[in-house]
Amino acid sequence: MSVQAEYQQKRMTAADAIHVVKNGDTIVVPTGVGEPPALLTALSDVRTRYQDVKVSQILPLRKYGYIDPETTQHVRHVAYFFGGVTRPGGQQGWVDFHPSYFSEMPMLINRGLMPADVVFAMASPMDEHGYFSLSLGPDYTMAAIAKARAVVLEVNPNVPFANGACHIHISKVTALTESNDPLLEVGLPKIGPVQEAIGKYVADMIPNGATLQIGYGGIPDAVVMQLTHKHDLGIHTEMIGDGIMTLVEAGVVNNSKKNVNNGKMLATFALGSNKLYRFMHRNPALEMHPVDITNDPYLAGQNDNLHCINATMQIDFMGQCGSESLGAVPYSGTGGQSDFVRAANRSNGGKAFIVLPATAKDDTISRIVPTLSAGTHVSTSKNDINYVVTEFGVAQLRGKTAKQRCEALIGIAHPNFRGELREAAKKMKLL
Repeated sequence: MSVQAEYQQKRMTAADAIHVVKNGDTIVVPTGVGEPPALLTALSDVRTRYQDVKVSQILPLRKYGYIDPETTQHVRHVAYFFGGVTRPGGQQGWVDFHPSYFSEMPMLINRGLMPADVVFAMASPMDEHGYFSLSLGPDYTMAAIAKARAVVLEVNPNVPFANGACHIHISKVTALTESNDPLLEVGLPKIGPVQEAIGKYVADMIPNGATLQIGYGGIPDAVVMQLTHKHDLGIHTEMIGDGIMTLVEAGVVNNSKKNVNNGKMLATFALGSNKLYRFMHRNPALEMHPVDITNDPYLAGQNDNLHCINATMQIDFMGQCGSESLGAVPYSGTGGQSDFVRAANRSNGGKAFIVLPATAKDDTISRIVPTLSAGTHVSTSKNDINYVVTEFGVAQLRGKTAKQRCEALIGIAHPNFRGELREAAKKMKLL
């Protein structure tokens, strides 16, 4: 049978395609824009027909009908990472959570420690050889495809056909449906004077020839905006967004100094504009790979001068970062922060930056604290922390004693809180 004939045989409506799902199944969905809206809408429409079906995903971007506290006995979301649409359910207890390093999720799926019975994913149109590209999020999805009983694709002509280990052959597809809706676009975050100040401190410490991992947020984007005068930068990251594309267009990124995948940008999911998605299409300078390739600390750390930029919400005197919860209340997830902090620490000449505004709630709360709030989920440990950057400066903590760390962190706290932080440090015998 030709690949075109097989395609037509497996082509059906979204309502028919979801019939592969059985009671008790876990459906794995790619990160963010890689989620297939027609399939998840069809599942939502008939969710009460099912019992104990789970949908597992990092960062869902749309509030589908199944994300519903009244029908969790039928279809329930299990978060790998909380986003805006699942955070309320996580905080109220009707959305469950899978803690893990992003880089280890394919291994956990492969070993059966995280279930993957069915995969729903967005895909590019099929090429002449019978291959689709899961360019928007190969992440953990490629591992789930290898493990799953059934793979259902939503084929959309707006999905780029990217290079890398992100392809699936029609013979491995159980069913497919077609859509042509525009891809979801995610705009750039707001950048204010605090973000600009932090971004300048970080940008000034990034040398020509560095390889970058840049997360999502106002501060990482503020860093990107201040790198346009650099030369010979490389990209080895988990997320590719419009900021990185802008650096490429400015001639700043050529990947010529990378030790691993020289000449190529690597990422595991995309989040941005339609211009970004067009930029990804058959771009020979970009490869999309599973997260156990992009985020593995050993592999990423083989690049010299790996500079990684990630944000936190709170940091204590020892350097522990609470980046994914507000006290015991879940907010996001570990994501790739721990992976890339460890990768940069391994890298010859590498720097791991943890960035945060010094205060929250209109300067009424210090984000630098003597001890993390009770129940806070620690994302980056005291043994991994290196550079911490606020709008008031840079504290380099790796290799420093507890007393030295405390002094350095108080030095980059908001001036209004330095006095009380010093008093607390004296009571803790750190000063």
